[in-house]
Amino acid sequence: MSAVKPAIVSREATASPPESIVYVVDDEDAMRRSLSGLLESVGLSVETFASSRDFMASPKLNAPSCLILDVRLRCENGLEFQDAMGRHGLRMPVVIITGHGDIEMSVKAMKSGAMDFLTKPFRDQDVLDAVSHALTKDRERLNAERSVDFVRAEYETLTPREREVAGFILAGLLNKQIAAEMDVSEVTVKMHRGQVMKKLSVRSVAELVAKLGALGIDSRTKKNQ
Repeated sequence: MSAVKPAIVSREATASPPESIVYVVDDEDAMRRSLSGLLESVGLSVETFASSRDFMASPKLNAPSCLILDVRLRCENGLEFQDAMGRHGLRMPVVIITGHGDIEMSVKAMKSGAMDFLTKPFRDQDVLDAVSHALTKDRERLNAERSVDFVRAEYETLTPREREVAGFILAGLLNKQIAAEMDVSEVTVKMHRGQVMKKLSVRSVAELVAKLGALGIDSRTKKNQ
């Protein structure tokens, strides 16, 4: 398989970003046109490519996405490219298509993370169902990532002292114990604690644990976060 260029992933908003987008990588022009026509007929935005190299060089939109990928591409192996996607920061779901499918190939594709495996000739509805499932999964992934990004932005507003207090709270320490650890007054700890709860928009320690847990911050990393 030829060398793959690093993914160029654009996160900048466009004037009218699509609700979702389907990428198609197939070296057969007729298949690209056929899939593009089918998907556009149900209102989906589609971009097609004759090779994985062209696909990787194209900016990726910040929208739920999936890739329809042919196994046998000219001078390259689609399954090998699927394995390489993660190393280049592409986590969109993949729907594998092939005209030479077998059980071993389908098992390998699914183990590598493919959402579906379709053998040519396939029914239009099978393609639409597979794409719909893949886009739903990617929409869920993006929503989860955006939620974590929001929590991270909140966490970044904390001062170093407030982060230290937050760590001690996660470790289960009471205000009096935190004051002793930090060599400050209990009143000061209460003030920092109030700011932590306010800035992170939480009302309880349980909510604080859940939010910071999403960032990988727990009681074992209670200082210098």
